[in-house]
Amino acid sequence: MRSLWTAASGMKSQQTAMDNISNNLANINTTGYKKERLEFQSLLYQTIQKETTDHEGNAKPIGAQVGLGVKVAAISTEFEQGEFTATEGAFDFAIQGKGFFMIQMPDGSTGYTRNGHFTMSVTESGYQLSTAEGYAVLDSEGNPITFDETTDVAKLSFDNYGRIMLRGADGNAHLTGVTIGAAQFNNPAGLNKLGDSYFQATAASGEARIEGQDTALTLSVIKNKYLEASSVQAVDEMVDMIVTQRAYEMNSKAITASDEMLQQANNLRS
Repeated sequence: MRSLWTAASGMKSQQTAMDNISNNLANINTTGYKKERLEFQSLLYQTIQKETTDHEGNAKPIGAQVGLGVKVAAISTEFEQGEFTATEGAFDFAIQGKGFFMIQMPDGSTGYTRNGHFTMSVTESGYQLSTAEGYAVLDSEGNPITFDETTDVAKLSFDNYGRIMLRGADGNAHLTGVTIGAAQFNNPAGLNKLGDSYFQATAASGEARIEGQDTALTLSVIKNKYLEASSVQAVDEMVDMIVTQRAYEMNSKAITASDEMLQQANNLRS
């Protein structure tokens, strides 16, 4: 019976939807996390009758086709702006806009993230602005942001565009010529998720467009001593969970009804 397999496809798809909702709720307090949305797509249709007629034999303008279920077409990320949360971290940053922080991954490639919880790590040659995992934060030229051992990092400050300044002996902050790197993408939904809030550029996302180098871009605002909260809304996720649970339940009842119909057919006597 078609209904058995159709309902089964519905249950599998709704289970994937529940998995996605669970992941959103699990990351409700993850800095810079972006909500993920499931998109469904109908499966093939079986043509029962290509041309249909009424009781007088006149052709009808429609045919007869039966759908064969549903599948998960895509899981897209909604890059909506999250709320800003004030912190006491001297090297915490939040991006307002479409930009991503550029990070040097362990394999030497460039990763991208909205999580601006950075630290100043100690290296052999001085200091380096790093992520919590110890990955180097890159500047607008794609180089790790480092300072020599004579630099008093407590005197560093940052403007709203990520430009790094150092307070001199005169008490005034002077530009160092280094800017925290930020990149944008033509299709951020096409980024590959690496885990730990990191993304990787793909052919679908397009190449990274560096802010400050691409004059067509609107510069993002980088706020120091703030972090961007997750864009997940608990109320919306709970409503989606209820809808998903009910859809799963209805598909399971369709399977039960189909099983009972098969049982009745098997019990027929000539």
